[in-house]
Amino acid sequence: MKFPGVSVVLPILNEERFLKHAIEAILQQEYPGELEVILALGPSTDRTHQIAQEMHNKDSRVLLVESPSGRTAAGLNLAIKCASFEIICRIDGHAEISKTYIRDAVEIMNETGAVNVGGIMAAMGKTPFEGAVATAMRSPLGVGGARFHVGGKAGPADTVYLGLFKKSALLEVGLYDERFIRAQDWELNYRLRQSGGTIWFDPRLVVTYRPRPTLKALAKQYFEYGRWRHALVRTHKGTANYRYLAPPVATTLIALSIIGGIFLHPLLFIPALTYASAVLIGSLVIGKTLFEKIALSAVLATMHISWGIGYLTSPRKLIT
Repeated sequence: MKFPGVSVVLPILNEERFLKHAIEAILQQEYPGELEVILALGPSTDRTHQIAQEMHNKDSRVLLVESPSGRTAAGLNLAIKCASFEIICRIDGHAEISKTYIRDAVEIMNETGAVNVGGIMAAMGKTPFEGAVATAMRSPLGVGGARFHVGGKAGPADTVYLGLFKKSALLEVGLYDERFIRAQDWELNYRLRQSGGTIWFDPRLVVTYRPRPTLKALAKQYFEYGRWRHALVRTHKGTANYRYLAPPVATTLIALSIIGGIFLHPLLFIPALTYASAVLIGSLVIGKTLFEKIALSAVLATMHISWGIGYLTSPRKLIT
């Protein structure tokens, strides 16, 4: 087959830790077609702009676009509009793709006719804590059974991690919805499916993802996931899914259990204690090291409860 040109787009904000590695992984692709890398640069407060400029100076395929808001969806739309090619590959500044990622994705798109193909969000930490978060993110106990987290058979999917798109399909549905600060991938893939397109998951497509480095940052991340997931459900009723409803339901039951146990009867503590026991046992089972077996209880509970609280407290004015 003839390999088409590919425009790789990255929304960038405060990515000095990983940006150079992310871009190098793209430029070193074993891909026989043309490549360009478009960085939508938000108002970073670290050395991100300097690193991006250095990469541009070293390789003319790296193009820079200013993204004044720094928001992911807005940056992606700016980059896509500047793209020279029909095939759009979305990557994040803290992600790294395997050497054959783009070639494999293009071949899968050609075979399936999908408008978006993507694979596994392979969380991988550099510190012991990040390693614990990565273990949680790659386990059904942490994130449910989504294939782009835990793997599975290739086939149609509701959504995938990042992805390789047909630009014409993106333009047809109006690109990313810039009202969504988070959950923009879920939202876009829903509209692509509603317009008749296929979203295709393939486990051969692996993207290394770097988890949050602290419990506080993890809590903030999953709180935002929860509140924006609820915003998505309010906007598109057909996106409700039991995996994403489990955390708010569990959070409500745990809160009621604790309140009931304190004010009504100690037996009402049983649901909360059952959850705590399940998380503790699960941590011992999936933890790869002694540190992970100890830390995972806090990591899993933070992910579940933060998502649940975010979902339950998500304000309607989030989407205006």
